[in-house]
Amino acid sequence: MITDPTAIFAILAAVVVVSLWLERRWHLFRSFGAAFVGILLGMVLSNTGILPGTSSAYAFLVGPAVSAGIVLILLSVDVRTLAKAGPTMLLAFAIGAVGAMVGALTAAGLLAGQIGPETWKLAGQYAATYTGGGANFAAVGAALGTSGDLFAAGVAADVIVTAIWMAICLSAPILLSRSRRARAVDPDAVVELQDVSEAGGKLYASVGNVALMDIAMLALIVLGTLWVSAALGRTFTSLPSVLWLTTIALILAQIPRIARVRGAGVIGNWLILLFLVSNGAKSVVANIVAVGPPVVYFALITVGVHGLIIFGIGTLARIDPKTLAIASQANVGGSASAMALASARGWTAELLPGVAVGLLGNAIGNYIGLAVAAVAHGWLGG
Repeated sequence: MITDPTAIFAILAAVVVVSLWLERRWHLFRSFGAAFVGILLGMVLSNTGILPGTSSAYAFLVGPAVSAGIVLILLSVDVRTLAKAGPTMLLAFAIGAVGAMVGALTAAGLLAGQIGPETWKLAGQYAATYTGGGANFAAVGAALGTSGDLFAAGVAADVIVTAIWMAICLSAPILLSRSRRARAVDPDAVVELQDVSEAGGKLYASVGNVALMDIAMLALIVLGTLWVSAALGRTFTSLPSVLWLTTIALILAQIPRIARVRGAGVIGNWLILLFLVSNGAKSVVANIVAVGPPVVYFALITVGVHGLIIFGIGTLARIDPKTLAIASQANVGGSASAMALASARGWTAELLPGVAVGLLGNAIGNYIGLAVAAVAHGWLGG
């Protein structure tokens, strides 16, 4: 097994190259996208013992690297193009949050006998984490005093299921869109998809040659934004640093001189693809045996019910499949996952709304988690 962080980075970078090549070379892989292929290849490499399930390389990608990717991608966002997506994304996110609550309570009812007296705590933690991301899982677990063994098992199961759900969300909009086109063609939707495709071009090909000054400017912007947002996060502890990061990047993106800097979207998208491949590599199927199948089933049921509700009700409400997918990722994986999905598919019109509802989920996830735990405790006892 390869454990040297430098070698792991090299392999992850190679997976990104292979994924992009497959996406360009064959229609099948183009349909699923480089991000989906990268996750699958990452899972193959870790589950065959070539890559480890945990590494400092993955920790770096989850931290500074994905933050830098978020800054670079947001530099490609013109906020004037995003207004009409806000209410729809918020509705989709709300449907997904309800789905997470129903899913956690459903899983608790089905698996209480196998998990034991702390089932109600796990219900609260999974309702929280699948409303706004992993940070809520830890916060609610600490508040409820979940035992160490169950907490660790829940985290491992969450990592596996979140990676699987990212892969599903990458492909679900394609399948749903095909189904809709088979029934009828919505002219407005066609125009919107065309607009998104044109706007998303910056994520795959730089407009013009990237000069040394462009690289120097991007380095300054990214490092400065990371530094300032971290400092503000430490000073104003009530607001997470990712909120400052997003705000600063979006403000800078509206400055004409910075908006003309080339290469931001391409480099940012590459960092996001690395992040997604590392997510796949962290999903070691052998961990299912170690954490205990019931906990994995709990996460699967919670996310499965969430998926049925958000895509089912959302489709009936005629919400665009890509909006549902990004809202679902904001629920399940938080802002970073929503950003990763939107950037991987080139849906720039959904970038800011996805980040916004992800931050909303992080803010309200703890309240929802504790409320679901209280309901489950009263229902199941413990």
